[in-house]
Amino acid sequence: MAEPILKVENLHAGYDGLPVVFGVSLEVMPGELVAIVGANGAGKTTTMRTICGLAHPLKGRIVFNGTDISGLPAHRILKLGISYVPEGRRLFAKLSVEKNLALGAYAENSPAEVKRRQEEIMEIFPILRERARQTAETLSGGEQQMLAIARGLMSRPRLLMLDEMSLGLMPSLAEKMMETVVAVNRAGTTVLLVEQMVQETLEIAHRGYVIQNGRIVQSGAARDLLDSETVRKAYLGM
Repeated sequence: MAEPILKVENLHAGYDGLPVVFGVSLEVMPGELVAIVGANGAGKTTTMRTICGLAHPLKGRIVFNGTDISGLPAHRILKLGISYVPEGRRLFAKLSVEKNLALGAYAENSPAEVKRRQEEIMEIFPILRERARQTAETLSGGEQQMLAIARGLMSRPRLLMLDEMSLGLMPSLAEKMMETVVAVNRAGTTVLLVEQMVQETLEIAHRGYVIQNGRIVQSGAARDLLDSETVRKAYLGM
């Protein structure tokens, strides 16, 4: 049986020694699209930031591809194969689309390989080819989000972690983002997705974890979570 590519065990994390995540445990299998859903302030982003090394665990263990990465710095974790696309896109606004993409592959020393990856990415995101020489700040919100995901893919991650990518997008663009994530996952990238849009996210995920007040309160197949009365009452207004 396949081993999880990511295993988080009893994770306690927070800021300035104050925990906001309490005993979170989760697994992601190779090739899966796994969602962490919950309200704003539930601890989703803290969990993601701790996995990718931007925050340090107060307690617990994070194992990626068989290696204990608990407490490793973010640049080491990126080199091991985890790419994190943070909430709010965080693009280099004054740089071109092309340059933003190249920066996503900063650990790659071969300019020819960087160019090859850019070409591959632009096959997935044709709009970025059209906008290649535009600065990131001139793109629409949806295009900027696509660029953020594309830049995350430039490091050839084994695990792509996406944080609240629908934030600030109109519903039609948010839906387009969900389709993009499914396409990226189908092309072979394992995805861990954090979202407030509970229904839309569980509709595209294989499995999900529901987080409330820093604790996982429910988990299972995404379809089962969508049918769960607790989830329907708490998040879907049913």
